[in-house]
Amino acid sequence: MIVKCIIVDDEIMSRKSLQRLCEQHESLEVMTVCENVPDALAFLAEHDVDLIWLDVEMPGMTGFDLLEQLPTGPQVIMTTSQTEYAFTAFQYQVTDYLKKPVTLPRFKLAVEKVLDVHTRMKARQSDKNTPKDIYVKTDGRYIRLPYETISFIENTGDYVKIVTQNQTYVVYTTMKSLEEKLGATFLRVHRSFIVNLDKIVDIEESNLVVANKVIPVSRANKVELMNRLNLL
Repeated sequence: MIVKCIIVDDEIMSRKSLQRLCEQHESLEVMTVCENVPDALAFLAEHDVDLIWLDVEMPGMTGFDLLEQLPTGPQVIMTTSQTEYAFTAFQYQVTDYLKKPVTLPRFKLAVEKVLDVHTRMKARQSDKNTPKDIYVKTDGRYIRLPYETISFIENTGDYVKIVTQNQTYVVYTTMKSLEEKLGATFLRVHRSFIVNLDKIVDIEESNLVVANKVIPVSRANKVELMNRLNLL
């Protein structure tokens, strides 16, 4: 995981020190270093960044002036020699607030916070972008099937049967193609069956039950099946 960041600080020694720390961290990529807020805003207008290392006290426009104009998205870690600004900084929901000079242990702790937030943001975005349904063609029209309505899928040669809570749909496709399209709640447990893990009622030896259907589980797929279930 790479977090793209910029440094905004008018003090040359602070900029160089922070840049050195960032470049030594495997998860951080410094895209640019700015001496003032206008330069930072100009850069942000043209580039997407994940994190801003932001000084508070700068000539002309302060770090808080940048926060007022900051587009939603980047995390912010504020850096300053003064602690009196901490309360105001956290009103802007900054990720962290570091007192200069920034020490290595404190730097690492701040980066851990950034990575944790970044991971959770990416997970939410991925979940939002993940399809939650599939469309199947039947009688000349496409029917929407939400994933939660599908119990299992059975291979029948050139066709597959998609079994839902209320109906069965016969579709001309392959199991491999369906495996690639379906979400993480589905698992191929046998060369002829894909099951919705949320619909499993019972498991015994080399079989499982879904929607009153006894479905075989191949030896090759049983280990992955057991790893995917929340077992006690």
